[in-house]
Amino acid sequence: MPDPVAIFTIGFTKKTAPQFFEKLREAGVRRIVDVRLNNTSHLAGFSKMGDLEYFLKNILHAGYVHLPILAPTQQMLDTYRKNGRDWAKYEREFLALMHIREIEKNVPREVVDHGCLLCSEDQPHHCHRRLVAEYLQTKWSGVEIKHLGEKAPTDALRKKHKMQA
Repeated sequence: MPDPVAIFTIGFTKKTAPQFFEKLREAGVRRIVDVRLNNTSHLAGFSKMGDLEYFLKNILHAGYVHLPILAPTQQMLDTYRKNGRDWAKYEREFLALMHIREIEKNVPREVVDHGCLLCSEDQPHHCHRRLVAEYLQTKWSGVEIKHLGEKAPTDALRKKHKMQA
C-alpha cells in the first residue's frame, strides 16, 4: 500500500504576503503546485511565477512546480464566466477533463505530497483546486486534504448544497 499523501490547497486573493507565507509555513508545505492556467497573474504581486519561486525558496525553502494539466482550459473558464457562473456545470465539465487527462496516472504522487495546490480563489468551495484534490482522493489511497485559510468546512458546505439540490 502506498504511503499517505497530504495535499494542501490555498488561494492567494484576500491575503497579504505575510499571511500567505505563514499559512504555508505553519502547514509544513514542501512545494507549491500551481494549478492556474495563467501563472503570471497580477492579482497579487507575490503570486507571479518568478516572484513566487523566489519567495518560496528564500522564505520557506520550498519548491515550486506549475502543472497546467491540473488547470481548466481557457474555453472552460470563458464559458463559466459568460454563462452566469453555473458552478454545477463547471464542476461536471472540469471533473470530466481530469478523467480524460488521467491526472491520477500523469501527476506523480510525490510531486503532490506535502504540496499545496495554488489558485487565485480565496476559498476552495468554488475553485478547481478543491476539485483536483478531491478527484485525486478518490483515485489514490491515503490522501488527506487540508484547505489553508478556509473559513467554513468544505465537507459541511458540500453536504448542505446536495441537500438543497
